[in-house]
Amino acid sequence: MPTARAQRGAAVEAAAQAYLCSAGLTPVTRNARYRGGELDLVMRDGDTTVFVEVRYRASAGFGGGAASVDLRKRRKLLLAAQLFLMAHPALADRPCRFDVIEASGEPPRLNWLRDAFRLEDC
Repeated sequence: MPTARAQRGAAVEAAAQAYLCSAGLTPVTRNARYRGGELDLVMRDGDTTVFVEVRYRASAGFGGGAASVDLRKRRKLLLAAQLFLMAHPALADRPCRFDVIEASGEPPRLNWLRDAFRLEDC
């Protein structure tokens, strides 16, 4: 049985996916696990493959969710994205970007940070 934290995380990811779909993105997959990391959401924005990290904070007292996507986390996401693209060669030649969805409070308020970081930042 999933823990309360895992259930909250799944609910926030589902809310983030619904939010992105309402903005015109289409889902590719959720919770893609690879050696060294997990991709919360993979979406399509037109021809662009979007890797979305969803970060929930009960409050912003210790910094928002984007602040927790530090260099170490960005490198893990980059590795997971590379492995995802190797497993899905049809998407490998398309543009990619990394977005972050910050979620805080109950019910969660979502803040979408498009192009939150780039390959050069890692």
